[in-house]
Amino acid sequence: MIEYFGRGSLQREIVARRLARIYQLAQSTDQVARFIIFGSFITAKQTPNDVDIFMLMEDTFDSSQVTGEAAIIFDHLVAQNREGASVFWIRRMAAIGGEQTAIEDWQIRRDNKRRGIVEVIGHD
Repeated sequence: MIEYFGRGSLQREIVARRLARIYQLAQSTDQVARFIIFGSFITAKQTPNDVDIFMLMEDTFDSSQVTGEAAIIFDHLVAQNREGASVFWIRRMAAIGGEQTAIEDWQIRRDNKRRGIVEVIGHD
């Protein structure tokens, strides 16, 4: 995914590195259930400003227990200012209508049209 969307311009490479870092920080919690990317980074836009991420976290996840650099990505404003990313997250139990419905809701743009999303599926 990084290889596909993270090339074509210096800005894309920068945003791809940010995304890779955020993914690693999220995975370091061992609590990520699903990791979804949406927004301009996964479009043909040559110069995406940032990367947009939605994470479903395990029900046992407690952001107040996250320390170090990983804590940054669970504070939306801090993640935006320091990592150049819009990071949204909820626990699985908070997914109204179920996980898939919650994820599909992120596909709906403000004009009610659908946008593409990409789910990152890790390997053990």
